[in-house]
Amino acid sequence: MAKERPIRFPKNPKPKEWLAEDHSLQYIADYKPFNFVDGEGVRCSLYVSGCLFNCPGCYNKAAQNFHYGQPYSQELEDQIIEDLDHDYVQGLTLLGGEPFLNTQVCLKIIKRVRKEFGHTKDIWSWSGYTWEELQQESYDKLEMLSLIDILVDGRFLEGQKDLTLQFRGSANQRIIDVQKSLKANQVVIWDKLVH
Repeated sequence: MAKERPIRFPKNPKPKEWLAEDHSLQYIADYKPFNFVDGEGVRCSLYVSGCLFNCPGCYNKAAQNFHYGQPYSQELEDQIIEDLDHDYVQGLTLLGGEPFLNTQVCLKIIKRVRKEFGHTKDIWSWSGYTWEELQQESYDKLEMLSLIDILVDGRFLEGQKDLTLQFRGSANQRIIDVQKSLKANQVVIWDKLVH
């Protein structure tokens, strides 16, 4: 009789246990312009390097390494802005890796997008942190949260994996309208959620 594999879980940090300044090397795992999978509409997706959650079954395991890929550069930032300038591009998506452990890079590009486009381009971010955890986090994480539009929150859980879900991999994850949530002082789910 085959032995059952034990259920494995991601790591759970205490508030402010993991700080971007202690971990991020400001590396980029990948940049994918003009894609349709990382949020609503046509997106430009920046995959940052480094994640400590170590979710079993992670679809982007290579990007968990903070040394993976290339250093973030001004050339890349300029390219992202140029790509976002197309009318048909809806916005920027930040994933990885863990964007909230790479706030040096993410805040830089977010602030540039806001300077160049205001709120005509939306900004999505995936995170292993939940909304509730981010509320107890470091200033840089809270600043980043305050500047984005949509947060897909929570660790990927193998036991709740569901490939039919819209823009997320496991049923525990939520698509949160950040600006409405900040105003309401509670989680407000994205109003275009289908499943």
